[in-house]
Amino acid sequence: MASEVEWVRPVGEIPFTLPELLELEEIDRDLYRALTVFREPFSLYGGQVAAQALVAAGRTVPDGRLPHSLHGYYLRSGDASRPTIFRVERDRDGRSFSARRVVAVQGGEVIFNMSASFHIPQDGAEFQVDSPLPVGGGPAGGEPGQAPLVELPRLFSFEGRAAPQPYEGLELPTRVWARCTAALPDDALVHAATLTYLSDVFTGLSAIPDPGAVLGPSLDHAVWFHRPIRLDHWVLLDLVPRSAAGGRGLYHGTIHARDGVLAASLSQEMLFRSAHPERV
Repeated sequence: MASEVEWVRPVGEIPFTLPELLELEEIDRDLYRALTVFREPFSLYGGQVAAQALVAAGRTVPDGRLPHSLHGYYLRSGDASRPTIFRVERDRDGRSFSARRVVAVQGGEVIFNMSASFHIPQDGAEFQVDSPLPVGGGPAGGEPGQAPLVELPRLFSFEGRAAPQPYEGLELPTRVWARCTAALPDDALVHAATLTYLSDVFTGLSAIPDPGAVLGPSLDHAVWFHRPIRLDHWVLLDLVPRSAAGGRGLYHGTIHARDGVLAASLSQEMLFRSAHPERV
């Protein structure tokens, strides 16, 4: 039975940990329910439902297969105070790949759907573009933990630290150090879900020079997992705006490990509308 927590976030206090948030109850074969619910004055955080959907999909694949990509669509606003049901469809299990579809439901309506693919790690070429920061380099050459704190809004069990910013004068950073402060198990699926949870925290669209723009909800979100890393170590989230057109904005991003290794790439599209002159 889901436990309900009356929640208004006091500074420095959280009612439960991220690993607890990622726990799912198996209702039936390929059918899961989120165990932890809470009250907050916003719609359900997109990174939460995406991370939980990935956990549900990963529960159904053969051992040894790790997520290598996910593509999700946000269809309706969710409610953090209601349990979310996750229904998994097993599209295919091949010799080295598994494909899954996940539908997230609240109150009988679909709020989110996802396609996810899993792969048995194999030997191959190793290549990546340069890290946005020097390999092993933190802020001003120091450790991320020595940098000023940065609030990571709505995230449980996460700490954020300032990184050098590529754009000036923004209210929201586009580049930040982050790590999970809760103890995470040696489970690659949990770390991939934790990365997914983090990947939705900020937006690269804040760097688009349009002071009258109105930033709306997320439309879709994609993550490609290149190399498994631990999310209870420092990682660098870097977001770059790519396009604004047709009332939508697109940004890309990367997540690097502390040593400069590229762990994941992401893309997200959001509503991005210019304000009407009479509303400015």
